[in-house]
Amino acid sequence: MGKEVAQSFSDILKEFLALNDLTQTAFALAIGVKQSQVSEWLHEKAKPSYDLLRKMALTYNVSADYFLGIADTF
Repeated sequence: MGKEVAQSFSDILKEFLALNDLTQTAFALAIGVKQSQVSEWLHEKAKPSYDLLRKMALTYNVSADYFLGIADTF
């Protein structure tokens, strides 16, 4: 069996924003960070902390496993 290549956090976040018709700014405001921070995540320059990942999951009622690439659906 071949190993499945996991999506990067950046790809997962891009997909989530697109599927939910969210801008970087709207997403940032909802979770309490600057838009520039979201941009860094999307450009793979940084990753969110545990606390921010938790806030994303709670704010959007999405499993943290989705943002971590463990679950395919949110």
